[in-house]
Amino acid sequence: MTSTGKGGDQNGSPEAPDDQNALATAPEFTSAQIEDGRLLFARDITFMLSVVNLDQLPPPDRPEICFAGRSNVGKSSLINALTNRKGIARASNTPGRTRELNYFNVDERLNLVDLPGYGYARAPKSSISNWTRLTRSFLRGRAGLRRVFLLIDSRHGVKDSDLELMEMLDDAAVTYQLVLTKVDKIKKAELEKVMRRTSRTIGKRPAAHPELMVTSSEKKTGLDDLRAEIATLALARQPL
Repeated sequence: MTSTGKGGDQNGSPEAPDDQNALATAPEFTSAQIEDGRLLFARDITFMLSVVNLDQLPPPDRPEICFAGRSNVGKSSLINALTNRKGIARASNTPGRTRELNYFNVDERLNLVDLPGYGYARAPKSSISNWTRLTRSFLRGRAGLRRVFLLIDSRHGVKDSDLELMEMLDDAAVTYQLVLTKVDKIKKAELEKVMRRTSRTIGKRPAAHPELMVTSSEKKTGLDDLRAEIATLALARQPL
């Protein structure tokens, strides 16, 4: 399920009327696109390396995407569900456990990068500062980075720390796409309100992709669409 956002304001503004222009539905993916996404994540996915400084980055010889978001947004769980591999990304009850740029090779067609979460971590301030600086340097200047998938917990919506990252990505002209997570945890009416508010935020950001992805790792909601979206950014599939 995807949608496009138009106009409005995210923080502190009254709820907009529920009219047809507040939330537009994007065209669905074709069956061929869904299948390409399925095949991309059904094939070899291997851990490459953990990066703690920019000198360790691999050569940008294939497209890259990355997953970013606040700590405890469900990033590791989403990556595990997306790849159909239970432990490829480390999920933890302790927010902020990812402290490196973790690289995965997806079928030799794409690099997937799991970024450290932001907003909370049980770690020394110096460590938090180091990986925050690493992440931001990576996002500003990485050649081959096709898109940042910015995860937003649907229970809480867009927070100031998310807006701060969006501002940086807008300034750097790095395309990012918002992905609502944990949509199974809220009622349908509340989800619709969150989608409208988030869509209005997207409409005001110059580097934001216009389509909003809606997902649940637990219920598998939206995973086929997210795989299909990612497959459009990968190298072409080679015939068997």
